[in-house]
Amino acid sequence: MIASQRVEASGLLRLNSPLSFGVRYIAPLIPGFRNKHPGVIIDLGLNDRVVDLMEEGWDPTIRVGRLKDSRLVSRRLAESAMIVCAVPGYWERHGRPKRWSELGGHNCLSVTFSNISRPDEWRFGKDGDKHVAVKGTMRANNGDALVAAAVAGLGVLYEPEFIVADAIRQGALEQITLEVRTADLGGIHLVRAPDRAPPAKVRVMTDFLLDAFNPHPPWAIR
Repeated sequence: MIASQRVEASGLLRLNSPLSFGVRYIAPLIPGFRNKHPGVIIDLGLNDRVVDLMEEGWDPTIRVGRLKDSRLVSRRLAESAMIVCAVPGYWERHGRPKRWSELGGHNCLSVTFSNISRPDEWRFGKDGDKHVAVKGTMRANNGDALVAAAVAGLGVLYEPEFIVADAIRQGALEQITLEVRTADLGGIHLVRAPDRAPPAKVRVMTDFLLDAFNPHPPWAIR
């Protein structure tokens, strides 16, 4: 069975993804993938912790940010900028900052697991070398929860473009540009175990996602 799966895409594919990214951009693609590869059954796992592929039996997994485990094989699927935004009414009440250091005076809603920022510190600049101490009335381990709070007018977000793009396009959130670039998120990757000849189900999923997110990912605002 294993040998045949290396030739023909079939069998169970266990794909893991961060929650917000998986709900927004992976789950809607599954029907199209299944139309092309009806022999593959998808088990989609959604959570924000870093899973152990080999220990937990995932085929590939999607990881957002800089990769730390060099034993794994990775393909960069796409980029996603970091965005500073809030509802227009918040900016009108509190002012639109021009400098990254001015964010310290705002109500900053922070993600607790980000590799770009900490709940009490946001990083800017290509190498993340500019640090500003921030504080706010809410923090969460899920970006969508903070988007909901920001859309309600609570405060300022510093999150990946793929999370806030829809709200910005709809006018619910307004992006601002500071005098320095936002920190480099590190890309969105598809990661798998170091198998020199991965099963066909893994190869076709890799190709499918590369096609779906290139040359312009669906979340790109610009």
